[in-house]
Amino acid sequence: MVPQGPPTGQQVRLAVVIPVYNERQNVPLVFEKVQTALNGIAHEVVFVDDDSPDGTAEAVRDLAHTNASVRLIRRIGRRGLASATIEGMLATTAPFIAVIDADLQHDETLLPEMLRLIEEKDLELVIGSRNVEGGSMGNLARERIALSNVGRRLATMVTGHNLRDPMSGFFMLRSTFLNEVVHRASGVGFKILLDLVASATRPVRFMEIGYQFRPRQHGVSKLDVSVGLEYLYLIADKRLGHVIPVRFTLFVIAGLAGLGLYLAVLGSLYLTGLYSFQTSLLTATVVAMTVNFVLNNRTTFRERRLRGWNWLRGLVIFYAACGAGAYMNLQVAEGLLAARMPWFVAGAAGMIMIAVWNYGVTAVFAWRIHRR
Repeated sequence: MVPQGPPTGQQVRLAVVIPVYNERQNVPLVFEKVQTALNGIAHEVVFVDDDSPDGTAEAVRDLAHTNASVRLIRRIGRRGLASATIEGMLATTAPFIAVIDADLQHDETLLPEMLRLIEEKDLELVIGSRNVEGGSMGNLARERIALSNVGRRLATMVTGHNLRDPMSGFFMLRSTFLNEVVHRASGVGFKILLDLVASATRPVRFMEIGYQFRPRQHGVSKLDVSVGLEYLYLIADKRLGHVIPVRFTLFVIAGLAGLGLYLAVLGSLYLTGLYSFQTSLLTATVVAMTVNFVLNNRTTFRERRLRGWNWLRGLVIFYAACGAGAYMNLQVAEGLLAARMPWFVAGAAGMIMIAVWNYGVTAVFAWRIHRR
């Protein structure tokens, strides 16, 4: 069968970016629905797969064999809906880009209307909204709706726009707008729409149209506690990231939690009289460092979370980095004390240095973060 796509010589007018992870069953279904909705419109569908273990990439390849409008971006060693969406949007040359989930919860039949509005009204962004006339949250639980309302209020703080559904994953934008804001985007978490609008340095020309949020067809929802943490991380990064990197702030908070645990374990062991101070100190240090590593793996570097043997390798690197940092902390503090600096200044300087050292070394060698 000859692959079907836009007529020869016809420029792709719209790219539909679909980030996927473990969506093998949904891939052919969402593609068929998008194809039907965009019949007569020159388009391409870009699936961005974060190396799904269920064979999602193979399902996309099967589609591509019979349809030239299908493209696949398979990401190895990278994870995250926002960054996957950005990568997919930057991979197309279409003047208009739509983003839709693969789980069939978004109404793909609105895509032609969104395209008409963004062109005729000279908009930069059209958002599929569950919170405007014609929109509905569907059968979402009351708790999910309440959290969504809280998120909407927080979003106003960082965007300066009254977005009725800032957490929507269903929207269309001009590629010119994307190119204007993408270098300021955080690319973290799941709420890429909020990220893009908050990255604009001027008012954005946008419009929201209602759609009915549908139940998931196949697979398991990715929504869990980490999604909420990602959202708060994004809000903080947009408010404070230009002053202090939020990732470093989380690293320091995890370190303070580890310090509290260290003192608790040290006291509980030594004060029993059953263990020497050295034994208590060593035990407390290992426990605190291990818990600190676990916290950072779950929060600070959650999009690069280590598992299996990589987790063990990262823990060993974390031990080594923190041990070297503790030694340098001692040298710096003693040097400043010898230079007649107040003890608290010497101690604080040492702690600041060890925090920066531990963060830099573990970020690069344990979690392999090579940029801000």
